[in-house]
Amino acid sequence: MSASNRGDGLENGARETVLARMKAALDRGDDATAKETVRARLSASAPTLVPARADLAPEGRLQLFIERAQAVQAQVERIDTIAELPATIATYLRRHNLPMRLVRAADDQLERADWTNGLLEVRSGRPEPEDAVGLTRAFAGIAETGTVMLASDAGHPMTLAFLPETAVIVLSSDRIARAYEDVMHAFRASVRSMPRSINLVTGPSRSGDIEQTLQLGAHGPKRLLLVLVDEPSAEGPIAHVGVPKTHT
Repeated sequence: MSASNRGDGLENGARETVLARMKAALDRGDDATAKETVRARLSASAPTLVPARADLAPEGRLQLFIERAQAVQAQVERIDTIAELPATIATYLRRHNLPMRLVRAADDQLERADWTNGLLEVRSGRPEPEDAVGLTRAFAGIAETGTVMLASDAGHPMTLAFLPETAVIVLSSDRIARAYEDVMHAFRASVRSMPRSINLVTGPSRSGDIEQTLQLGAHGPKRLLLVLVDEPSAEGPIAHVGVPKTHT
C-alpha cells in the first residue's frame, strides 16, 4: 500500500469514527427512518410568519415596493411597455451626466426594445471594468423591502448588476410579490435546477463603516435604477403564489 493510500485509509477511518460519535450523541436511529422524517417535514412544512403590511392587492404591492426601494436610495421609473426602455435609460443617463452606452443581458424581453434608435450605444454580454452602466432583468420583486431577486445564467451574468458603477434592473410590475417566502416559493416552482447564484438586491451598494457615514458604492454600484414595466410578463404574474398566510 502506498503512503497516500494509507493516508486516505486513516482519513476515512477518522471520519467514520467522528460521524459515529455524532450519531450516538444525537441518539440517531435507523437512517431510513431519519430520512423519512426529514422527507415528511419538507413536504408538509409549516407556514412561516409573513408581514401583514405587504398583504395587498397588486397595485398596493407595487406602490409599497416603490416606496421601500426609494427609501434605500434606489431610483424607480415606471413605463407602460418595454419599447419605452431605451428612452427611459437615456434620460436617466443624461440627468446624471453618464456615458450614453451600456452592456446588457441577452434577455428575450430586453431584445424587444428598439436599441437601434441611436439614443444609446449598446452591446450584450459580460461587463468589462471600463463599462459604466449594466442592464439586466430581475426574476421578481419583493414588496415588503423593495428588493429584487436576480438569478444568474448564461444570458444574465451576475456581474451586470455589480461591476458597473450604475446598475439598471428591469422588473415586470406583475412580478412583485408580497414577501421573500412568496418569491422563493415561485422560484422553486419555476426552475428545473438551481443557478450558480441567486442575489437579493436592496438599493445600491452602501456602507456605514467609514466614520459612521453612509457611503454609496462601497462594494458595488453606487447608483441603482429600477425600471418597472407594466405590460404582462412572459413568465406570468406572481403574487400570492400558494404560500399560506400566517402574519406577524
